[in-house]
Amino acid sequence: MIRRFLAASLLASTAAAAQVPAGNSAPQPVPFVDTIPAPQDTRYPGTIRLDVDATDNRRGIFRVVETIPVAKAGKMVLLFPKWLPGAHSPRGEIEKLAGLVITAGNRRVEWTRDPVDVYAFHIEVPQGARTIEARFQFISATKGDQGRIVATPTMISLQPNSVSLYPAGYFTRQIPVQMTVRYPDGWTASGAIPAKVTGSTYTYDTTNYEVLVDSPILAGRYGRTWDLSPRVKLATYADDPAELNATPEQVDAHKRLVDQAVKTFGAQHYDRYTFLLSITDELGGIGLEHHRSSENGVTPGYFTKWNEGPGRRNLLPHEYTHSWDGKFRRGADLWTPDYRTPMRGSLLWVYEGQTQFWGYVLQARSGLVSKQDTLDQYAAIMALYDSQPARAWRDLVDTTNDPVISARRPKGWTSWQRSEDYYNEGLLVWMDVDSLLREKSGGTRSIDDFARAFFGIRDGDWGEVTYTLDDVAATLDAIQPYDWKGYLTRRLTEHAKGAPIEGFARNGYRLIYTDAPTPSFKANEGTRKIVDLTYSGGFVVGTAAGEVSGVTWDSPAFAAGLTVGHTIVAVDGEAFTPDALKGAIAAAKGTKAPIPLMVKEGDRYRTVALDYHGGLRYPRLEKIGTADGGLDRLLAPR
Repeated sequence: MIRRFLAASLLASTAAAAQVPAGNSAPQPVPFVDTIPAPQDTRYPGTIRLDVDATDNRRGIFRVVETIPVAKAGKMVLLFPKWLPGAHSPRGEIEKLAGLVITAGNRRVEWTRDPVDVYAFHIEVPQGARTIEARFQFISATKGDQGRIVATPTMISLQPNSVSLYPAGYFTRQIPVQMTVRYPDGWTASGAIPAKVTGSTYTYDTTNYEVLVDSPILAGRYGRTWDLSPRVKLATYADDPAELNATPEQVDAHKRLVDQAVKTFGAQHYDRYTFLLSITDELGGIGLEHHRSSENGVTPGYFTKWNEGPGRRNLLPHEYTHSWDGKFRRGADLWTPDYRTPMRGSLLWVYEGQTQFWGYVLQARSGLVSKQDTLDQYAAIMALYDSQPARAWRDLVDTTNDPVISARRPKGWTSWQRSEDYYNEGLLVWMDVDSLLREKSGGTRSIDDFARAFFGIRDGDWGEVTYTLDDVAATLDAIQPYDWKGYLTRRLTEHAKGAPIEGFARNGYRLIYTDAPTPSFKANEGTRKIVDLTYSGGFVVGTAAGEVSGVTWDSPAFAAGLTVGHTIVAVDGEAFTPDALKGAIAAAKGTKAPIPLMVKEGDRYRTVALDYHGGLRYPRLEKIGTADGGLDRLLAPR
C-alpha cells in the first residue's frame, strides 16, 4: 500500500510538472484542410494551348501565354510542376515564375497561392467563361548561384515544366496540350515531339501533359544532327561551331552505342529517340533522362579532345539506358499520376544503380570508351566506396532519400554523411549480382539474361511498367534460383566495413594500389583540376591554390585537422605545388616523422602534422589468371 501510494504520488507530481504553468498562453493548432483536388484518371475537357516566346535569350526571360479550356464556373486550381521525374525530388523552380495574370475574356481573375503548397494557385472561374488565359514569365538563372543557366546568346535548354501550369484533379497523361515556341531568328531546335516549322516558330504536335513535360528542347545558333539508327538521332549544339566537327569514327561509336543497347535489352521503348547534346561552358551542365530523349551537357572538347581521355563519354550511355531503366520500368513508389504527388525513391538502386552499371558496360561494348579505360574507371569507383566509413551508420537504401534530403547541395563530409551512393554502390551491387549468376549457373547465365527478361518486354511500348523489390527478385530467381530477395535486402541494409566489391574478383579482377595513377585517373584529376590523395592520406586538393575540397572521415588528413575550405599554402617549409605535395608524401613512405603542412583558415595560419607514411597509392584492377573472366565477357561487344 505505501509503495503504491508513493508511486502514484510520484506520477502525479511528474504529470503536474509537465503541465503548462498557470497563466501561460497555450494555443492549439489551426486545422489544415487540403482543398486541392486529387488527381483522377479521367480526360481533361479540352486541349490547352501553350505559347512560349523564347527570343529574350540574352536575359533568359521566357514569356508565356497559356490558354486553358474550362467546362464550368467555380473553383479551380492551377499547379506548377513540383516533383520532377529524374530529379527524384521537389525541385520545380517556382521561385522563377513571375508576372502571373489570369483573365477570362476581358475580366481579370484573381488568384490566391495555396498557403501550404506554394506551387498551387486557387482561382474562381467566372460564369460563362469557356477558357481562361494565364500570362506569366519564367525568369531563368543568369548566374550559377541562381540555379542552372538555361539560356545564353547561342543556346537555349527549354524544359516545358518551367513554362507551363496544369489543372489539378487529373492524371497528367489525361491533359491534352499543344505547344508553340518562338526561338531567336536563324536558330534551329531539336526534341522528341514533332513540329511544324515556320521561320523560327515551332508548332509542336498535340500530345498530353505528361509527354510534354518529358520532352525537353535544345535550341541554338549552331547545331548539327546525325542519324544513329532509323529511330535514334544525335542532335548536338555548341557555342563554337568548330566543336561540332565530329569525325566519322566518333559518330560510328555513337551508332554502336545504340546498336549494343538494343541488342542488350532486346526491345526499344520509344517511337523515336533524340540525344540532346550541348557542348558549352556557358549553358548549365546537365544529365537528365527522358523516355524518348535525354538532356546531356558537356564542356568543350567532347569531340575535339577525344584522344585525351574518356572525358564525359559515359554520360550518353547512362542517360540512354534510362529509356529502359527508369522511364519504361519504374519503381512502383516512384511513379506518380501528377507532379504534386510526392515521389518515393526506395528503388533508386535499380533505377539509377543498374543504369550506372549498364552505362559503363555499354560504353565498353560500343567502343565509346576503351575497355582499359572502363576497367580503370571501375577501379576508381571501387576504391572510393571501399574507403568510405559512413556505411557503419547509414545503409545503402537510406541514401535513396538523399535527393529530397539535400537536393544535391554540397556536403562537407560526404565520406561520413553519404550522398546519392545508390548510383555507384548500386553499380557494385549489380556487378556482384552478375558474378553470382555466372557462378551459380556454371557460366550459363548472367545479368544480360536479367536485362532481356526485365527490360526487353513489350517492344515499342513507351508507357510505364512499374515494379517492386519482389518483382526484381522474382525475375532473378527465374533466371537462376537463389534467395535473391534475402541477398538484395542484406546488401541494401548492411553495415559492412568495406564496399561490395567481391563481384569483381569473382568476375576475374581484383582491386590493387600502385604508386602511379592510371591514365583515366590522371585525366580525371586534370579535368577537375585537383590532386586526388584520397588513398594517400585521405584528402583532395585543388591544383591552383591548394584549397582542400575533400577529406575522408577518420583518415590521416582528418586526424591532422584538415577540412573542406582550408588552403594548404606550404609543404614542409616550401610553397605549395601539386608536385611538392606529392613529393613529400612519396618521401615520407616508411618513415615516422609527420609531414608539416602550413594551412590557411580564413585569415589565420597554422601548421598541421600529416602523420601518413603509406606513400602514393592509386587504384587499378589486376587480372586474376589469364583466361577470360566474367568481366571480360560482360564488356565484350554483342
